[in-house]
Amino acid sequence: MSATPQLPPVAKLEQKTVVDMVTKGKRIDERGLESYRPIQIQVGLIEKANGSAQVYLGKSKVLCGIKIETGEPFPDTPDEGVLTVNAELVPIASPSFEMGPPSEAAIELSRVVDRGIRESKAVDLKSLVLQKGKKVQVVYVDVYVLDHDGNLIDAASMAALAALANSKVAKMEVKGDELIMKGGHHQLPLNNYPVAVTFAKIDKTIVVDPSLEEEQVMSARLTVTIDKNGHLCAMQKGGLYGFTPDELKKAVHLAVAKAAENRAKIMAAAKG
Repeated sequence: MSATPQLPPVAKLEQKTVVDMVTKGKRIDERGLESYRPIQIQVGLIEKANGSAQVYLGKSKVLCGIKIETGEPFPDTPDEGVLTVNAELVPIASPSFEMGPPSEAAIELSRVVDRGIRESKAVDLKSLVLQKGKKVQVVYVDVYVLDHDGNLIDAASMAALAALANSKVAKMEVKGDELIMKGGHHQLPLNNYPVAVTFAKIDKTIVVDPSLEEEQVMSARLTVTIDKNGHLCAMQKGGLYGFTPDELKKAVHLAVAKAAENRAKIMAAAKG
């Protein structure tokens, strides 16, 4: 499965140029092998949402909206609220995106974002319980890809975290079977701040934050999600080929540093 859907193949000459440059330690957009494209983050763009954020990662553009509603807990977790992540590849974002049921790419994108949030225990789900076993708050994380120029996973991960950090929850309590609105809002409680860092393997060279052209010639992809303490909390492998143990070790080490850099940008934007 790949977070980049099927695309028209890059012309063979351009493919060769991308590969040749990477093997020489260069990239077509003049970045270093370990450098991200420019990152721009805006929060609070969707007025009716509990929280929202838009991320530009180079020319890739992802919008995330958070909606918090009252619902029932899952039977096996009666003392926790509910978290649901969905991703939509909007057709205007790429010629390869189509209307209809979620594609494999959209499903993978939502799962990778969900896993990072869930495994790091980013959202304090226990704080969302209104009445144990009966009423809880349900957090919907909806990700929309608006422009696709590569590395949608990292853009979506950043947008989701920024939107969660921007989210406010209505103050309420349960009396008997009645839900009472107390007025006002409080910040959505977060315990952690996971950030995904994605690598592409092109020939025998590893690059960070692959562009669309690089994704189309990569043999393998690796996404490493790092929590606020620098611990690995999730991984996702894509592509037909693999990574050596040394390559994995180097990728995780670099992911810790890159996640810290990007997390600082996300939190600065979320605080306004």
